[in-house]
Amino acid sequence: MNVFIIGSKGIPANYGGFETFVDNLTERKKSKKINYHVACFTEEKKEDTHYNNARCFYVKVPNIGSAKAILYDLYSLKKSINFIEENNLNNTIIYILTCRIGPFIKLYRKKIKRLNIKVYVNPDGHEWKRSKWNYWVKKYWKLSERLTIKNSDFVICDSKNIEKYIKEEYGKYTPKTTFVPYGAEVIPSNIDDHNSELKEFYDKYDITPNNYFLIVGRFVPENNIELIIKEYMKTNTKKSLVIITNVSNNRFYQELLSRTSFKQDNRIKFVGTVYNQQLLKKIRENAFAYLHGHEVGGTNPSLLEALASTKLNLLLDVPFNTEVGKDAAIYFNKDNNNLSELINRIDKMSEEVRNKYSLRAKNRIIRDYDWNVITSNYEKIFEKALVEGIKK
Repeated sequence: MNVFIIGSKGIPANYGGFETFVDNLTERKKSKKINYHVACFTEEKKEDTHYNNARCFYVKVPNIGSAKAILYDLYSLKKSINFIEENNLNNTIIYILTCRIGPFIKLYRKKIKRLNIKVYVNPDGHEWKRSKWNYWVKKYWKLSERLTIKNSDFVICDSKNIEKYIKEEYGKYTPKTTFVPYGAEVIPSNIDDHNSELKEFYDKYDITPNNYFLIVGRFVPENNIELIIKEYMKTNTKKSLVIITNVSNNRFYQELLSRTSFKQDNRIKFVGTVYNQQLLKKIRENAFAYLHGHEVGGTNPSLLEALASTKLNLLLDVPFNTEVGKDAAIYFNKDNNNLSELINRIDKMSEEVRNKYSLRAKNRIIRDYDWNVITSNYEKIFEKALVEGIKK
């Protein structure tokens, strides 16, 4: 079985959920029946290479703004189909990560059918709900999601709530679905408390280990950074609020500043992004608590990393978060003063209680989100497709 994975930026993973997923899927491969081919984004012409025993094929696209990602997926799809045809490959799957190119799949449908290619898809979350998109982009995302599901043979959802939504929303297409979550590892960082890069980070932003609340996520409205900042500014805690995000002086930032005046509160610290994964893990481990305000769909990788690394986790009470956190986290809502009052209570929480939550969180990851189990489940799915193909 040859599995072509498109939709991620490729491997090795530098940053991002899908990239980390593909990295783990290929690195932990046990099956000798599966060959992975991974589309990798590049800005210069490159020849195919191998990494993690997977073939990496590079896709270069012109810089056309926000539509660049759509073009990248289309070029990746075309390259995959051409390679399958040129090499007379049988028993092939093209696994599409997220639903960016739904309206264009039908252009290749005849060729896909002639070459007996199966199309699998991971719909990710509710991209069409993201507030950063204007009305027409949201309409495109919803259309693209519908047409991707319609033209796929199998849908792999990393959230039970997303699987439920796909079955209900697109029931007329009778989609075949399954649930396989995203993963994480309960392994301590390889950085100790005396690490020079860690100390430099803390010194630069005047942060004290174990004396800060932490946010990690994209700088977008649907992650509810504004809500968290407003509520935090009402609290009595002396602890810092450290926000690791791709902050930029854009319209959202100016509106956030205008509506919260957060610069007047020296506890609130925007520290940019941290690309060193071991350093980021150590910063998570040294946080007093993690705050997770994400509300737009799917199993969020940063939430899994938090449960694997941070003792105490406070999550926005939406189905996608409660599905993952269960009793290993504490929940807040958007009601006025709900989060601020919770933080004031949490601030006095004993180390013994925090340790109990920490143990629950780590056991949750080990039991249900272990990468080895997840990659094994993927191999079973792909091998099942191989058996069905041979029977035909």
